[in-house]
Parts: sequence; structure tokens; C-alpha cells
Amino acid sequence: MTSYAQVQVGLERLPMGPWIYARLMDERGSHGAEDGAIVEVIDGAGRFCGHGLYNSSSDIRVRMLSRGRRSDLDRPREFLRRRIAAALRLRRRTLGLEEVTDAFRIVHAEGDDLSGLIVDKLGDALVCQYHALGFWRLREDVEAILRELLPGHLVLHRFARSARRGEGLDAAAELSEGDAADPRYVQEHEVRFLVHPGASHKTGWFCDQRDNRRRLAALARGRHVMDLCCHAGGFSIPAALAGARSVTAADLDEEPLGRAERAAAENRAEVAFHHADAFDVLRDTVDSKRRPGLLILDPHKLAKGKRDLEAAKVKYRDLNALGIAAAAPGGILATFSCSGALDLPAFAGVVFQAARRAEREVRLLETLGAGPDHPQRPDFGRSRYLKGLLLAVD
Repeated sequence: MTSYAQVQVGLERLPMGPWIYARLMDERGSHGAEDGAIVEVIDGAGRFCGHGLYNSSSDIRVRMLSRGRRSDLDRPREFLRRRIAAALRLRRRTLGLEEVTDAFRIVHAEGDDLSGLIVDKLGDALVCQYHALGFWRLREDVEAILRELLPGHLVLHRFARSARRGEGLDAAAELSEGDAADPRYVQEHEVRFLVHPGASHKTGWFCDQRDNRRRLAALARGRHVMDLCCHAGGFSIPAALAGARSVTAADLDEEPLGRAERAAAENRAEVAFHHADAFDVLRDTVDSKRRPGLLILDPHKLAKGKRDLEAAKVKYRDLNALGIAAAAPGGILATFSCSGALDLPAFAGVVFQAARRAEREVRLLETLGAGPDHPQRPDFGRSRYLKGLLLAVD
């Protein structure tokens, strides 16, 4: 039987959700626990509540792994294998994702009860992205399990840059970059995309937008389409293949933009790509004779946390005001936010304020989110990080 250090919560009942914050801990009962270690979690009444990953340097003091029996973590690798295998089984058997794509999320951190661990399958590469020191320390176990479940795949490890400071690791030399692999094509429905595993944004590709790419492509036929913050052509290439009258796409990041151009040629899709800032493009478009009938705004994460939230709202408001003003009368705007700190009602409020500033009428047609390979916990709102609004612009 494996023995673990104990940490104590200063409450008689353990809070719901996968995170236990520092302010809730009774540090007097948390001696001897190493940062990144698996620990037993004890409540204020002295009762065993479960196991978690501990980090005294993080405001997220404990990331819960299990609220079950003490024996659950007797063999940590076997415990992880059961969890990862269950997550893979959901994608394969229940969702049938391998029938439509070879790029999808296998492990979605808290959504799969593995807080701090993300694993994306990008063709023959598996990109493990770590948001917690505890899972970084378990990366050899994670790799061994993935090689067993998905033999023949390349396994890459990266510690999320946005998480390093919060985990007390911003100065750690060994975490300066992480693994990356050469770009490769993946298949998503009828489209081939050129992804860069372990590089660029996130894990190298936005698996979460897969269903939204297909949804917006269905609206593109016969329309002038503009895809801003286009990354590697995720929205623009399917739109062109679906029969758009024209497609214009822009991004400030040259590396994914180059991959977008190569993928468009691979798919024989006509897209005019531009290395440009979305704000500049929209300002030029407002006074243009040809305005987009379908406009897509998908910026990078503007709010990394609650401290950035107000400044991010201003940027979202400014971007969407320009977007609404630039859309053709009778056009459609698809606008997204991937900032977990900004929930859907707040984002919608910002966009509707932007519409008033632009002096245009908008109607909400549909709310959009991440695909089902990004499952959400009902007791953890931040797992619903991606949100989108599909608007008719009068």
C-alpha cells in the first residue's frame, strides 16, 4: 500500500469541484507534502476525503484526482491508466471521432477528472500539455500509458507557458520550451489541415473548433467570407471548399499563416491570405464596397485570468464593434472568446454593447462551444472556456 503525505482543508466539508484554493487550506495540517506530489486530502473534521496533486507555490493548492477510497491511488500508474483509457474510449466508441478525423482531444483536464493534463492527438503525434507541476512529475507514467494505448505514436511533452508562473516554475530552465515535432497534415472530414504538434498556439492545433468549422462552412455558400485571426486556415479553407463566393483571411502570426497557405494549396481551395492585424483589416472593410456576408472573429485568449478581465472586455468590445460595423447588411457574424475567465453571459453582454456602439441591430441565432471531445464538468464553469455567438446583422 502506497503511503502519502496528508494535507488538510480548513472546512468541515470538502468544497465541490476539482480545485482547492490556498485560502481554504489549514496549513497547520499540511506539513511534509512536497510540491507536485500526490497527497491525501483530509477535511477539517479529520476525515479522509480523497487524493490530489499538491503545490504550495500555486493558489490552486490541491487539484483533486479522486474522492473515492484510500486504495484508489495504491498504484498511481494503474489509476492513471484507467482514467486515460476511459477518456480515449469516450472519444472512440461513444463519439466515433476516428470516423471523421485523426485530430481530437483525448484528455481534457478537469473535464476528464485529470486536472492539469491535456492530451491532443494530432495525426500520429500525441501532444501532452501540462498545467500542473504534479502531472509534469508524472509525465513518464503518462507517456508509458499513451504508448500502450496508442502504439506507434510520437509523444511530446510541453508545460503550458501560461501556467508556469502560477505553478512557481517560470524560472525553471528545463521547462523553457518543451517538445515539438515537424508539421504534418491531419484529416478533418473532407479537409486536410497542416498542424504543428507542440508548437504555435495551444498544442499546435485548435481541436475544439472542429464542429464550428463545419457549421460555419455550411453558411458560407454564395457569400463573401472574411476570417480574422485565421491561424492555419481552420475556418477559411472549409468555407472556400463549401462554395463561398470569395474568402479573405488574415493573421499576424506568420508561421501558421504559412501553413494555411500550404494547406489551401493542398485542398485546392482559393483563399486570399494576408499578414495583417484584424483591427486594421476591419477599419478598411467598413468603408469598402464589398463587405463580408460571413465574418468570423476568433482572437487568441485575451484574458489569461481574472486580473486581465476588464482590459480584455475592452478589447473584445472594440473588436466586435468594428466587426459588426464591417459586416454586410443581412450578413452573419460568428464571434468567439476562448478566455476561461470570461463566461458566456458576460461575453454576450460585451458583444451586444459593441452592437450598440456600431449602431447596428443584431439577433442571436445560436450559441457555440467546444466539441464533445472537450467535456465539461457541471461544477467547474472554467471547463466551458470556449464560447461563441452566431449573430444576424441587420
